[in-house]
Amino acid sequence: MSVQASPKKIVMIVSNPAVSPVTQWPIGFWWAELSHAWAEFTHAGYEVTIASPDGGDVEADGWSDPEHESGYAAQDIISLGFKKSPLTSALIKDTPKLSSLDLGTFDAIFLVGGQGPMVTMVDNEPLHKIIADFYESGRITSAVCHGTCVLLKTKLSNGDLLVTGRTWTGFANSEERYAETAAGMKIQPFWIEDEAIKIADTNFITGGLLAEFAVRDGNLITGQQQVSSAAAARKVIEALGRG
Repeated sequence: MSVQASPKKIVMIVSNPAVSPVTQWPIGFWWAELSHAWAEFTHAGYEVTIASPDGGDVEADGWSDPEHESGYAAQDIISLGFKKSPLTSALIKDTPKLSSLDLGTFDAIFLVGGQGPMVTMVDNEPLHKIIADFYESGRITSAVCHGTCVLLKTKLSNGDLLVTGRTWTGFANSEERYAETAAGMKIQPFWIEDEAIKIADTNFITGGLLAEFAVRDGNLITGQQQVSSAAAARKVIEALGRG
């Protein structure tokens, strides 16, 4: 009699709610970066846990909401379905605190972007250690869009930045300019690409403006922006195999 293997397990990390020090907007995660990747993982048969550094209810950036008055994400029917379904909308309520999970049981970690990580994650050293531990254990370590800001400061046990000698991507300067032009104001406290090019011996690359682009370098997988969330998730699936 064959024994059915346990499904692959992935933890998706989303930002806790915050207020931007630049715009004074409420900020959090970006809908498409959560919902599109979640759909890929669940369709692959994965067991997915959505967690946050501090636990509790989490909230999305307004412009990422398909029902937002701006209409910016109005075509994002995947996020709309996630938001409206009782099954999935419950997943962003009372999220478990990341440190409360038995992280040794997970096969991969996926950091969801949005404006929140630029404030809540970039200097979160306990989170950085979790990411470094995942990476050094050989497990898939992935991030998308502004979630990649943590890679600017995540150090391994030898003191080197995780991205030393690695090729990776994240929200591009061209996209920051596009966003600021659309909003008519400065949005972010810093730009990831600007900071990445200051790092010695790392290879930060980008694709086209708001075009799908994801990169795998060993067990590090990164996606450029919200359009690349599903692509980054598919690379995780390619690396792990289906559930």
